[in-house]
Amino acid sequence: MTPTLEDAKRFVTEFLVENLPSTCLYHNLTHTKRVVKSTKEIIDNSELTEQQQEVLQLAALFHDTGYCQGGLDHEKRSAEMARNFLTEKKVPEETIKQVEACIMATRMEAKPEGLLEEIIRDADASHFAKDYFQEASEFLRLELKMQGKKEYSRSAWLKENIAVLENWHQYYTDYAKENWGPKKEENLKRMKEEQQKIEKQKADNKKTKELNKQKAKSLDPDKAIQSVFRVTLRNHIKLSDIADTKANILLSVNAIIISIALTNLIPKLDNPKNAYLMVPTLIFLFFSVISIIMSILATRPNVTKGRFTKDDVNKKKVNLLFFGNFHQMSLNDFQWAMNEMLQDKEYIYNSLTKDLYFLGLVLERKYRILRITYTVFMVGMVVSVIAFAIAFISVEAT
Repeated sequence: MTPTLEDAKRFVTEFLVENLPSTCLYHNLTHTKRVVKSTKEIIDNSELTEQQQEVLQLAALFHDTGYCQGGLDHEKRSAEMARNFLTEKKVPEETIKQVEACIMATRMEAKPEGLLEEIIRDADASHFAKDYFQEASEFLRLELKMQGKKEYSRSAWLKENIAVLENWHQYYTDYAKENWGPKKEENLKRMKEEQQKIEKQKADNKKTKELNKQKAKSLDPDKAIQSVFRVTLRNHIKLSDIADTKANILLSVNAIIISIALTNLIPKLDNPKNAYLMVPTLIFLFFSVISIIMSILATRPNVTKGRFTKDDVNKKKVNLLFFGNFHQMSLNDFQWAMNEMLQDKEYIYNSLTKDLYFLGLVLERKYRILRITYTVFMVGMVVSVIAFAIAFISVEAT
């Protein structure tokens, strides 16, 4: 390697490391090293003068340095940077012009003229025929996305790569055609197979969606209605269980409070010295008793008459789905009424609607009373604590 090449390699490496944006995932030092390596590979299998070899390697080193200022017209900036460096190194003008021409030949729309331009053009596209092609291609896709130039989906990017390899790109040198061409065709074939899989998957997904739509249209609407009633009634029953649990908690807590008060606090009131505890204790017990009573009211069931007439059934007035409407009827009367209802779909839905409605009314009553009960319990605890505190303070003051 000539001293100029060594200096150029050192300069380009430091320049790219220090100045390349982090968004350059493909056009970076790794890519430059790959192009230099591929250029050297073609050089070693070609009959070139030492001057031509140096031109090609310099062009490979500098060809993407312009990316430090953006991708647009980067070849022109790369050529200018190469000129400035080589001029400083007192490289002959003819060599500088050849390096510039090779760098400009790496433009996508450029058509290489002469062997040197063909070699650098093939080296710059050598990744098309490498095992790491898919990896490099993905880095290029991400680079375009991160730089805000264009965003490709997996399928669109695959289609774009196939179009480039199949319709736009070609290798110019005999070495590249012979040694890189077959591998490029393998990569192209692999991409086409992957594209076929994606297209097949899309077609299958579309077919599945259409089948699901047809299946949804063919579903019995009664099943959807029944599902609505089933889910809603189940939710109401769960809410009723939650309300009963909350009421039972209040009952248990207040029962424990009263039992503790009766066994520990009340006996002490017989002593005249503890008379100051009388009022706070009564307040404490009063609120506990009120909480118990309201908890019982929240869970206390309503008793219905449990009878109906045939006229009620004929007029669809009775809800046979609620036990409170038939618990006093004979089995024969109930079976007759159920048979009448089951023959009338509207009657069934009306009964379910009534069942849902009245269950909602019961839930509203339970939760309203429970809210008041919890408020009473909370206020009672606060007032009782304050009353005990005032009683203790007044005794100490006297």
